[in-house]
Amino acid sequence: MFYSKKLKKFKNIKHCFFSRRGGFSKGIYQSLNCGEGSKDNKKNIYRNLSLVAKKMKINKERLSLMYQTHSNKVIIINKKNKNSKKFNSDALITKVKGIALGVVTADCVPIILYDIKNQIIGCIHAGWKGASSGIIENTVKKFKNLNSKNKIFASIGPCIGKKSYEVDRDFYKKFILKSKKNAVYFSKKNKKKKLFNLRKYVSDKLIKLNVKVDHVNHDTFKEKSIFFSYRRSQKLQEKDYGRCISIISLVE
Repeated sequence: MFYSKKLKKFKNIKHCFFSRRGGFSKGIYQSLNCGEGSKDNKKNIYRNLSLVAKKMKINKERLSLMYQTHSNKVIIINKKNKNSKKFNSDALITKVKGIALGVVTADCVPIILYDIKNQIIGCIHAGWKGASSGIIENTVKKFKNLNSKNKIFASIGPCIGKKSYEVDRDFYKKFILKSKKNAVYFSKKNKKKKLFNLRKYVSDKLIKLNVKVDHVNHDTFKEKSIFFSYRRSQKLQEKDYGRCISIISLVE
């Protein structure tokens, strides 16, 4: 379990970036796999999510999760839709107390946000696709739509590190076509491969939007015993992979 030093100071929210440890799943999913989209035993996933809810001191039914598709879609949870079982989006925002917003990741960036002026919380699932297609900008825009006078803090959780994120020329070209300034997020590995700094790419987007940022800086690919990693599971030719969960809630 990992925490943002900044967000820990605020008494009216709870948050946590959970590791893969301390759950019920077995094998490649060992042990706190919270990915309902994985092929893990559904009973184990349910038990893992119940454990997470208990640690966050909320009812499991108040844990709001997303069906994540690397989109730029943001959903605001209000009194009307708060009992929905799952939201088709890659970011969630709410002012409703007692609800926990969750994002699951396995190399992508989990971001949790808190507007201290207006008591609004949010979470974002930011892979390279979502980040380059505007998920971060869209989320902050929704915060501002709810109240334009805000002070937003964001914590960027464990994700794939720069030294672990190898990409090919085509990937690099996609980003350079969008903007030549994106070259700053790449460094050379060898003639064919580059390394991509996803954390900095995401962080700079938030800073540009006047969001105060801190980091829980861990590399999910490298730290095998602590985090799940999609890329590592591919490299090891495993059939599937688990997901870690990150949570934020407004205390009732």
